[in-house]
Amino acid sequence: MLRRHLLLYAGGLAALGTAWAQPAPDAQKLLAASDLIRNPAQSFVLTVGLTEYRGGKQVDGNTLAIYSRPDERGGAFRTLVRFMAPARDAGKLMLKNGADLWFHDPANKATIRISPEQRLLGQAANGDVATANFAHDYRASLVGEEEVTDGERQPRRAHRLNLAAAASGLTYHRIELWIDAASQQPIKARFFSESDRLLKTAFYRRYQPQLGQLRPTETVIIDGLDPGWVTVMRFGDYAWRDIPEAWLQRDHLPRFRAE
Repeated sequence: MLRRHLLLYAGGLAALGTAWAQPAPDAQKLLAASDLIRNPAQSFVLTVGLTEYRGGKQVDGNTLAIYSRPDERGGAFRTLVRFMAPARDAGKLMLKNGADLWFHDPANKATIRISPEQRLLGQAANGDVATANFAHDYRASLVGEEEVTDGERQPRRAHRLNLAAAASGLTYHRIELWIDAASQQPIKARFFSESDRLLKTAFYRRYQPQLGQLRPTETVIIDGLDPGWVTVMRFGDYAWRDIPEAWLQRDHLPRFRAE
C-alpha cells in the first residue's frame, strides 16, 4: 500500500513538472496574431473618426477615409488617408508607402514629406492612422503574464510584450503591449520615445464583428503627462476592397479622385 501511494505521489509530481515545463508562448507569433485582430490581412477600407478632449470637453475632431493594402514584398501595409471633415481639411491626402509618409494639399497642389511622429489630432500621430503592422516593424519579447484592467474597466489575464523597433523612422521607439491570454485580442499599449519617455497609453475596446473577426472599433489614447488630454479613435464602415496600385504612389496624389 505504501509503495502504491509513493508511486501515485511520484506520478503526480511528474505531471506537475510537465505542466511547469510547458514552453512560454512565442512572443512574435502572439504579436502577429494580435495584428490580425486589429487589421485584416487583405486590402480593405474603413472610416476613422477622431475626437479630441481636454478636461472632458471636446475641443477638436475630424473624419478620415482609410484605404489599406498589404505590401506583398514585406507584409507591411501601404495606406492612403483621405480627409473627409471638417470642411477646411476635406480633400487633403496622406500616403504611407514603405518608410515614406507624404502629405498632399490640393489647395496649393503641394506634396511634402512628413514624419510619422507628427501629430494628426490630439494624441493621434500620423503613424497611428496609417495602418500599422507591429509584427513587421517591431521585435517582440515576452515580459510575463499578468492581470490588467481593460478599456471597459474589466480585469483581463494578459501576456505582456515588449516591442523594440526593428528599424529607424518608426512612429515609436518602444511599445509595451498587453494581449489577452485566451483570445489574443490587444487590450492596452504604452508608447515610448527614443529617450524612453512615455508618450501615451492606448486602450483597444468595443470589440465588434468586422470583416469576419471581432475587432476593436474604438481606441482611447491618453497623453503620457496629462491624463486629461484624451483622443478617441472610432472605426467603422469596414469593407473589403482591392485598392488600385496607382492610389499608393506619390505621383498620383494630385490626380486622386475617390470612387
